[in-house]
Amino acid sequence: MTTFVATVIGSVCFAVLAPIVGCFLDGLDRKISAGMQGRVGPKIMQPYWDVRKLLQKEKMSVNTVEGTYIACALFFAIVAGGMFYSGGNFLLCTLVITLSSLFFIMAAYSTRSPFAEVGAARETLQVMSYEPMVLFTAVGMYLIAGTFDVAGLFDLRQPLICFGWPIFLGLLFILTIKLRKSPFDISSSHHAHQELVKGITTEMSGPTLAKVQILHWCENVLFLGWTGMFFLYAGPASLVVALVVVALVYFLEIWIDNNFARVKWQVMLKWAWIVALVAGGLNIAVLAFA
Repeated sequence: MTTFVATVIGSVCFAVLAPIVGCFLDGLDRKISAGMQGRVGPKIMQPYWDVRKLLQKEKMSVNTVEGTYIACALFFAIVAGGMFYSGGNFLLCTLVITLSSLFFIMAAYSTRSPFAEVGAARETLQVMSYEPMVLFTAVGMYLIAGTFDVAGLFDLRQPLICFGWPIFLGLLFILTIKLRKSPFDISSSHHAHQELVKGITTEMSGPTLAKVQILHWCENVLFLGWTGMFFLYAGPASLVVALVVVALVYFLEIWIDNNFARVKWQVMLKWAWIVALVAGGLNIAVLAFA
């Protein structure tokens, strides 16, 4: 019951704070990207104004289930975030956020639009690409820390990065896919110049599209938290170090996004699995048998 209550409280806090932090990160992303491209760029609050405008539009959808699927995707993303930031089970967190992705894919398929279906198929390929590395991360965490609970990391004498740095590098590789950054933003992109048709969200508009944007904000906050957990341990400064690393990782992802062109899905799938097998597989083998 204690774990359930902690998850509920964590989910409520995550539902309130994650969209705020995610909105700020999105605005910062646009501002930094504009600077890298020699532009002034929009104000940092522009993502908030965009979502507020979408929420004020008339609710229109191709069918009644599209909005339900998106609502479920957002709900499970919030639960996964609450589970992680309340110190809950990391493996269960990865399964719940994958369930959120599946609902998002089902929402696109339900529209029966050929463009949305292509986007949904590509989104499915993205899930297939990064999921092995995510599972290797959870297994590696258990082998090093002896627990799947995130709260247990604060009892370690040394952070996960000391013994799991190959897994960390593998996670950084698939993080580009999960944050929807180039060169792996094959299902949809936040860069207008890369989209003739808006991929998986082609048939989504108004409040439904606003929920999708909030969903992405929540996902970004959660996934960046995964990178920070590698630096948590019993030391008093571990949380500060983790926040600094998260900031550097996010800047790195923005830099990659602005310097690499989109690749084909075959390249993404091949290299994501190669990195998972090399970085994750070998690291786990060493941890298990060394």
